[in-house]
Amino acid sequence: HYEVGASFHTMVQDTLGPVWNVINGLSLAFVLYILVYAYVSGGGSIVQHMSRALVGVEPPRLIAGLVFAVVLTGCVWLSTWIVDRLSLIMMGGMVISYILSMTGLLSEVKAGVLLDLQDMGMLGGYSLFIWGALSTYLTSLCFHASVPSLVKYFGKQPTSINKCLLRGTLIALLCYLTWIVVIDSTITRQEFQGVIAAGGNVGDLISAAGSNINSGFILRMLEAFSSLAIATSFLGAGLGLFDYISDLFGFDDSRTGRTKTALVTFFPPIVGGLVWPDGFRSAIAWAGLAATIWSVIVPALMLRVSRRKFAAGSFRAPGGSWTIPVLLIYGTLTALCHIFVTFGVLPEYH
Repeated sequence: HYEVGASFHTMVQDTLGPVWNVINGLSLAFVLYILVYAYVSGGGSIVQHMSRALVGVEPPRLIAGLVFAVVLTGCVWLSTWIVDRLSLIMMGGMVISYILSMTGLLSEVKAGVLLDLQDMGMLGGYSLFIWGALSTYLTSLCFHASVPSLVKYFGKQPTSINKCLLRGTLIALLCYLTWIVVIDSTITRQEFQGVIAAGGNVGDLISAAGSNINSGFILRMLEAFSSLAIATSFLGAGLGLFDYISDLFGFDDSRTGRTKTALVTFFPPIVGGLVWPDGFRSAIAWAGLAATIWSVIVPALMLRVSRRKFAAGSFRAPGGSWTIPVLLIYGTLTALCHIFVTFGVLPEYH
């Protein structure tokens, strides 16, 4: 129902009005800024770890994070086409490194470590921590910021774009489940406490896994996969924020306009990632809390209004009348769980 190039600012303003647009804009900006910050933090950690492993030199976190962020920011500034091609190449590398690393690691799965059989009293108790992780689960599969960018790039093809998003999400879910099995069977619960205490960065996780892996090749593949995963995540979140900022401030698509957009988009999270380099885990969780507003609750409200405001078109979101209340309940539950963890009502593993 909107012109190609319209992002959340235009759509929420038209369907829900200025108050909800401000609420949505603040939550959207918070999520995307904090995600880009988290990926700068995680990317700098990975660059440090790989540099130490490959050449024996560990650059300062400030330099590692800056190099990671500036190179990828330049790609977003150049064009969406560059992001598309670069993401395609990186995804190919991710597939290869993922298959090679997971195939090798699956052969080293230790059921005792995975299920923590040495402490059967805690086996059932670990399920309590799932509630505290709901916001992280939402963030892990939160592609919503990229939807306006996809429409801008491919045109109004809702059915095709939805299939792309659904299949991509299922692939990501399969990869996550495999990753969880492999990592949780490689790193003991006690070693996880050390990773968490260090800030939960990806580099810390890889270091902990590496101490239990006997193959240098598998470890290099694991490092490659982690690096590419962080980089593609940066590009996805960064492009979504870039297009939102462009829509919000009315910056044009010229080099000058894109430079203004890039500065507003990337300068704050890059500075944050350099000043506070160990906030990856907490940043992802807080992003999930705000994501419940703009990626779950607000779209449900927009859907309700749009079904009344616009005549039935060629595409209709599936689920019928159940879609809206289910989304609202899910979003509220996820937000409450994170708030309860923050105030110690629900347990968090340390």
